[in-house]
Amino acid sequence: MEGLLFLAHRIPFPPNKGDKIRSFHLLRHLSTRFEIHLGAFVDDPDDWQYRDALKPYCTSIRLLPLHARRARLASLVGLLTGKALTLPYYRNRELTRWANELAASGKVTRGLAFSSAMAQFMPAGLACRVLDMVDVDSDKWTQYASTQRWPLSWVYAREGRKLAEWEAQAAQDFDATLLVSNDEAALLQQRVPQARNKIGAFENGVDADYFSPARDYPNPYPPDIQGVVFTGAMDYWPNIDAVTWFADRIFPAVRAAVPGAQFTIVGSRPGEAVLALARQPGVVVTGSVPDVRPWLAHAACVVAPLRIARGVQNKVLEAMAMARPVVASAQATEGIRAEAGRDYLLAQGEADFARAVVTCLQTPASAAQARDCILANYDWSCNLAVIDPLFEQGSVMPPILETCPA
Repeated sequence: MEGLLFLAHRIPFPPNKGDKIRSFHLLRHLSTRFEIHLGAFVDDPDDWQYRDALKPYCTSIRLLPLHARRARLASLVGLLTGKALTLPYYRNRELTRWANELAASGKVTRGLAFSSAMAQFMPAGLACRVLDMVDVDSDKWTQYASTQRWPLSWVYAREGRKLAEWEAQAAQDFDATLLVSNDEAALLQQRVPQARNKIGAFENGVDADYFSPARDYPNPYPPDIQGVVFTGAMDYWPNIDAVTWFADRIFPAVRAAVPGAQFTIVGSRPGEAVLALARQPGVVVTGSVPDVRPWLAHAACVVAPLRIARGVQNKVLEAMAMARPVVASAQATEGIRAEAGRDYLLAQGEADFARAVVTCLQTPASAAQARDCILANYDWSCNLAVIDPLFEQGSVMPPILETCPA
């Protein structure tokens, strides 16, 4: 088998959060066709233990530590150079040297960069270079700017502009650029029309057997409690914003109508702002849990009140796979192949969100149609098959998908 250089901004294991879920399944899929040489950063000390878990898929592995405080200081170089702060945040001489040596030696002939930040490390001379940008991340920084006061608003707005410039350049330089949804791909095509024919999408999947409502899960909620649950990494600003808004502005109305309601925030590394929410009546913060499925399976309602989002929210897909009623914002469901009112409840604004959640609690029901939607549209093997032709020389980017290929 030929060699493929796989570069990721975060170690692609364990597949327990958005980007790791996608990068792991992509890595595993490509390992059936190529000898994978994996280069990735480790930003969580607990993740070093997973190096051996990746060995079955990789010929060689180069993992490098990423210390957040040191990286933030390094990113300030971008202010002097006029570049996006994201690029010096990840810049690393060792990874650059390792990638170039692999290319020069002929051990790799193709490359996959996972996230726009990793495009800077991909050697130019490879026969085929594919960028999985995942999201148009620059737009998220622009959204951040509108939520902050100066000077952060200025910094975030600048990052949105500068990162958009980098994304446009990368889309032109790489042979193909992939996004997580049709909506994301269409946005990048609008921004970079000169690279339109090289931009497409491959959608995420869900392990529907793992996230199955048919299994017997222990009930983590106290008796006589109706669980309203949010799942996600709780050191991620859009998630923090979402649960804070829901707990402060929406849940009191829910609890007034349904006194037995409990808002449970399930996710790793909650900061002080999230932990403080547990002081409110009926709000529980779990921190990291070994298995999120019991919290979903026994919830009366799953909420995704995101106000800032890009790409596809795996938390919504997983809840739908578990056949749970989902109340979500438009931002949380953008790019998902599902119908509002049938597969999930769409809510905008505090009063609308509260009404939808109360309806779920007062008329408990399964959401079998939501699981059917996942089974029809979010099979990993089906969705990953789209990318195989991209690694052949002379290949052409397939059009943005309207249906899952047979």
